[in-house]
Amino acid sequence: MYKLPKSRILCRRNDFQKVHRFGKSYANRYLVLYVFTASGLEDKVGFAAGKKLGNAVTRNRVKRLMRECYRLNQGDIKNNLCLLLVGRKPAVGKKYDVIEKAFLDLGRKAKIFRR
Repeated sequence: MYKLPKSRILCRRNDFQKVHRFGKSYANRYLVLYVFTASGLEDKVGFAAGKKLGNAVTRNRVKRLMRECYRLNQGDIKNNLCLLLVGRKPAVGKKYDVIEKAFLDLGRKAKIFRR
């Protein structure tokens, strides 16, 4: 069973901004993935869903789906990377398997997986 402890999740606004500003972005229809290599933020991940997606319930569902995709695939991700996953409007109302496929496609495109 994989766990995602709170110590590995980005919380501070400055950290989110740093990854967003200086990280390399990869996007598809459902998600945007920012990959950043920096000292101090190794092996951390952040999840974001803007207000354009809808109300708090909708945004939290999108973030939960992204968090679960990351949690189940974190063993395959390279070390010393800081990731930021941002949900897009088409991700609203989608099932887990669609979001996971989008995450895996972005991961392959960004070459964040070990294999």
